[in-house]
Amino acid sequence: MITGVVLAAGASSRFGSTKQVYVVDDLPLVMHAIEALRAADVGELIVVTGHDAETVEGVLPDDVLVAPNPSYRDGQATSLAAALHGVAADSEAAVILMADQPGVTVDDVRALIHGFRTTRSQIVRLRYVDGPGPALLSREVYGEAAHLHGDIGARALMASHPEWVHEVQVDRRAPIDIDTHEDLEGA
Repeated sequence: MITGVVLAAGASSRFGSTKQVYVVDDLPLVMHAIEALRAADVGELIVVTGHDAETVEGVLPDDVLVAPNPSYRDGQATSLAAALHGVAADSEAAVILMADQPGVTVDDVRALIHGFRTTRSQIVRLRYVDGPGPALLSREVYGEAAHLHGDIGARALMASHPEWVHEVQVDRRAPIDIDTHEDLEGA
């Protein structure tokens, strides 16, 4: 089984309000990642909440598992750890998406899963024409990933073990991260 994880614990300080629930194209921002994972038929969905957790959890569907991250201020790595501690025992791998990238598509998620199924690599990462994108972490690296620190998430793991990483090329630009209201114009 493949787990879908959405990291939605951040404080949205540059946005000025809880961006995870800001409506973009008729959906709260966090729901774009959930819908992409759902459409790719992941076996379970976990959303990590932290800042303004009650508000974010209020827009989540009932079938989504919530992984609270009381340490969200300590960086993205703590959210990744919170998610990985909550995955099902039969999870083979986890696709990790950010709540603020509504342009990640079901095809992107399927490409990650296909890359994993065909290579069995410890880490599969999308490579857009202008840079890296979301990643899938295999169960083999859950333990190490759950002990990362800081605000760079799994990038530190990829940097320290490049031989673990299989990149899947995507022939388009990386989806924009929504960090400010101005970013919404490009989404």
